Amino acid sequence: MAERSVVRLLPWSGPEGKRAHLITDGSPTMLSLLADRIESQQIETATVIVELARPMVGEEAKLTADELRWIASRLIESLTDVLHIAESRGQRIPDYEESGE
Repeated sequence: MAERSVVRLLPWSGPEGKRAHLITDGSPTMLSLLADRIESQQIETATVIVELARPMVGEEAKLTADELRWIASRLIESLTDVLHIAESRGQRIPDYEESGE
């Protein structure tokens, strides 16, 4: 009987900026648990950044173009992290089973 192989997209890049993957049998490993913790931290960081940026881009805000670019850059970085997390977790959701109908 062949062992099950699970491929997980990791929340960091490998050499040359390429996306990193972990291949396991699906059981928790030190590396997969580290990836879980980093993903949680990235989600928490994105939440904080959004909360801090919201008033900065409101109608009353008087920010310079450079300040707005800086905020936009932080938001894009956080959104990119969260999208990678969503992609990684989406890849690990099993497909629906076909119904017999």
